[in-house]
Amino acid sequence: MNKDNDKEIFPVVDEEGNVVGSATRGECHSGSKILHPVVHLHVFDSEGRLYLQKRPEWKDIQPGKWDTAVGGHVDFGEEILDALRREVREELGLEVEEAEMLCRYVFESDRERELVHSFKTVTNAVPHPTDELDGGRFWTLAEIEANLGKEVFTPNFESEFTKFKMLFE
Repeated sequence: MNKDNDKEIFPVVDEEGNVVGSATRGECHSGSKILHPVVHLHVFDSEGRLYLQKRPEWKDIQPGKWDTAVGGHVDFGEEILDALRREVREELGLEVEEAEMLCRYVFESDRERELVHSFKTVTNAVPHPTDELDGGRFWTLAEIEANLGKEVFTPNFESEFTKFKMLFE
């Protein structure tokens, strides 16, 4: 069975994204609230539908929930755009030529605190979810709105979608 690597090293950052240290995944996800950077990519098709990934049951955070098409941690020493491209390849088997930066914000849950770098792209390429995911599909905005607050999506996705909905339209 797959499992997240608790020993993986993440950069620790301030709210401006400046690296101020390092910590393991286990330390960052332990409730310590150590701020660490992540990337999100919202993948739209030409019809305006949004691709969402299904998180596998073995994930240490929000297993089994629907989430942003691509979401992943920035490795220590890695640039944000390099992390985005790597995560897209690792999760969806796609190469992203262009991605529009939507926003950067701090997300906090009961277990972690992330500096989220959120991007958007439109593609007609078909995502091929890898074994890092439990599948995925395109959703209409109406389908997403009908399922908000029903424990279908990760809190992080719901927060981002609700807060920045105008960016999705």
